[in-house]
Amino acid sequence: MRDGIEVARRGGAAVALVTEVFWPQGDSVAASAGMPDIPRLRLPHPVAGSGEAAMGDVAKSIAARVVAVLRGAASPDNVSQGIR
Repeated sequence: MRDGIEVARRGGAAVALVTEVFWPQGDSVAASAGMPDIPRLRLPHPVAGSGEAAMGDVAKSIAARVVAVLRGAASPDNVSQGIR
């Protein structure tokens, strides 16, 4: 979350990747940082520590969506769920 917020603050296109377990905390972090609208995509939990193959599978499954959100061709999960 904080990395995505920092990139966005510096004028870069950003999409924060947040696992489903930490989604509520992502909302809180975004709001407390003054960026409640930062685009976010929900990932399965856990990703870290799940092994190289599992992390690769997650990356392959989400990469196209990350690019689409960055290009404005798709809505991030926090928008599509009315959270934004």
